[in-house]
Amino acid sequence: MEYTPLGRTGIRVSRLCLGTMMFGAWGNTDHDACVRMVHRALDAGINFVDTADVYAFGESERILAKALKGRRDDVVLATKFGEAMDPDAPLRRGASRRWIMRAVEDSLRRLETDHLDLYQLHRPDPTTDMDETLGALTDLVRQGKVRAIGSSALPADAIVEARWTAERHGHQPFATEQLAYSAFARHAEHAALPTCGRHGLGVLVFSPLNGGWLTGKYRNGAAVSPDSRAVRNAEHFDHADTTIRAAKTALVEEFAVIADEAGCSLPELALAFVLAHPQVASAILGPRTPDQLESQLDACEVELSREALARLDALVAPGTDVNPADCPYPRPAPRT
Repeated sequence: MEYTPLGRTGIRVSRLCLGTMMFGAWGNTDHDACVRMVHRALDAGINFVDTADVYAFGESERILAKALKGRRDDVVLATKFGEAMDPDAPLRRGASRRWIMRAVEDSLRRLETDHLDLYQLHRPDPTTDMDETLGALTDLVRQGKVRAIGSSALPADAIVEARWTAERHGHQPFATEQLAYSAFARHAEHAALPTCGRHGLGVLVFSPLNGGWLTGKYRNGAAVSPDSRAVRNAEHFDHADTTIRAAKTALVEEFAVIADEAGCSLPELALAFVLAHPQVASAILGPRTPDQLESQLDACEVELSREALARLDALVAPGTDVNPADCPYPRPAPRT
């Protein structure tokens, strides 16, 4: 396993991060199996684990607590706040000081730890002033409950605004940005990744396999498993739109040829692609099963040639998305 600095935090993390969104009711309900996956990842050299309070509404964090007993000091533990923890409770969400102070205590209790190595704003909250959010997070850092703070899915202009707000008001700045990035969804190259580079943010990549498309399980003529996301959540993962599905399926075949010639699997190709970007510190794996985890653990050993990267660029141009809906925020208009 390779390790790299997480932005300017001084923390060194594995290039692969174990994501736990699929632990619990949203994916794998077998807690013991999830614990074994965490142990397998740690034994393989992964020292970075990412979760969120909203993942199965706290169940993922509770599973992690079981898995990290006796190993907490060897792990960079990250969680997130901000998404609605109860659709009928308007106060249990967002980025206000009121909710942050409650949410962090809830996560610490579920994770059975006295501190978080990275605490992240899960999604932008347009109803809350950034000064309010950063002020509360800064207090958590000063109290020792949080070591570093980060954001997720912020557009480039919001990353800059957050940096300006921190400097102007003497707050702790966001040290990391977690963003969606894959060989099928490259909008982050347009502005977010360069902005993170200019400001020294450590970048975590979520959905590097584009919701399962780059695992290789969705191929021409291949039967789709009834428990896959293509069936469980077809609209969200591009299987309800026949045009997008056809485009991605055709590209998977092209990518598979490049992977074969590079001597790696399709998931390894996809992970190696995002890790090749100079701003990316770590790519988040999101396995539901042990087999899915095993298929991705060797990705750090794959180094793509310039020729292979150029062929991928020819199939999906830099800064573009196969499905425009993969971009979570409006792209800035070209300058005139």
